Amino acid sequence: MIPTLIMISMIAFVIIQLPPGDYLTTKIAQLQAQDELINEDLIEALREQYGLDKPIYVQYGKWIWNILHGDFGFSWEWQKPVKDVIGERILLTAIISFTATFFIYVISIPVGIFSATHKYSVGDYIITLIAFIGLALPNFLLALLLLFAGYVFFDTSLTGLFSAEFANVSWSGAKVLDLLKHLWLPVVVIGTTSTAGRIRIMRGNLLDELNKPYVVTARAKGLSETKLLLKYPVRMALNPLISGLSVLLPHLVSGATITSVVLSLPTTGPMLLGALRSQDVYLGGAFILLLSTLTVISTLLSDILLAWADPRIQYE
Repeated sequence: MIPTLIMISMIAFVIIQLPPGDYLTTKIAQLQAQDELINEDLIEALREQYGLDKPIYVQYGKWIWNILHGDFGFSWEWQKPVKDVIGERILLTAIISFTATFFIYVISIPVGIFSATHKYSVGDYIITLIAFIGLALPNFLLALLLLFAGYVFFDTSLTGLFSAEFANVSWSGAKVLDLLKHLWLPVVVIGTTSTAGRIRIMRGNLLDELNKPYVVTARAKGLSETKLLLKYPVRMALNPLISGLSVLLPHLVSGATITSVVLSLPTTGPMLLGALRSQDVYLGGAFILLLSTLTVISTLLSDILLAWADPRIQYE
């Protein structure tokens, strides 16, 4: 895990710096567009202060060294430490991501089981149709459609995670309840595509398991259909969904960027987009490193769960 994260951090740091110029170059261009005077001495002083006059490997080494000491650098765009910028949004991002994950699996597993056990029935055809629509419909487009429906039919705005009176106040029981009232929309929008995909995976894998000899043998021994289904084929068919956890959480965090912009969500997605556009290296790099760490950890957890769920998989 450690060598993987080191390699990812190096690649991420280089990629962020690939566009010509840096944050100060972008800032100078904005000031010039506003016909403001540029002080060259001040620019050089800022470049030296932020270490932008150093080679990229020196900047990377300083960045990693500071991270090991709990300092993720300074965000030039936000004018505050990176850990403070991320800390303000990471909690809401985590709440949305884990709730969406719960929503995805609670819906996809039973629906996939029903679709497989009722193959070619009317219900199976309806589920298949809905699943393909869910796969084909981009999340941000679904968000726009729901926003339009809320405005036209209910005369209400569905953007944001809080009502106006709770947006800038400290956490309390009332604020948590207000969050829960607004949470359903981003969870449904972000989780739709993944839910549709996992319904198809569950259906396909369960159909493969239902035709295997051990199922026929268990049925011939008189095991009830429900017990037979849940004890053997369903357990085996869950393997791809369990291993898929390794990419699902990071995908939800990073893939919700456009949706977060459309729904005006105070999450890390729009923050990362802004950091990449302005070449705020330390903020963008810290978030990508955080996302990579989440990927590696979730991969480890999915491997452990896979070994626990499937007795055929053993680790020494």
